[in-house]
Amino acid sequence: MGNKTKIVVLRLKEIIYTGIFALLGILFIVLLVIMFFPKKENLPTTIPETTSSLYQPGVYHHSLTLGSQSVDIEVTVDNSNINSIRMINLSEETETMYPLLEPSFEDLVQQILSSQSLDSLTYSDDAKYTSLVLLDGIRSALDQASPSAE
Repeated sequence: MGNKTKIVVLRLKEIIYTGIFALLGILFIVLLVIMFFPKKENLPTTIPETTSSLYQPGVYHHSLTLGSQSVDIEVTVDNSNINSIRMINLSEETETMYPLLEPSFEDLVQQILSSQSLDSLTYSDDAKYTSLVLLDGIRSALDQASPSAE
């Protein structure tokens, strides 16, 4: 039984390449673990006051374009109420071109201020589209006032 001695020859180049690939493999595994395991987030111990408010207090504007004219809708709110809604920059030409604009707007404003909501609003069939355009402008201004719009 002869024991033959085996000599293994390793080249320095092969050792370096093996070390680099092993290091890259370990780095890849660590990155996968970091990416796919959920992080533990610190939950706030107190509830912020902004979650109880419906709006950020302030004055918000939305511009409506009617033909070549523009009309601005201004909405004033506090933390939980819509205080006022009004049309500004309404020219006489626009009032003449759109005679249902002013009465439809006043009707919508009265309903919104009394109910403090944009839901369940009624409008006449004659001014349906005018009321929908105005309601969309009011809704856009109120969306700016929401706490999540920061």
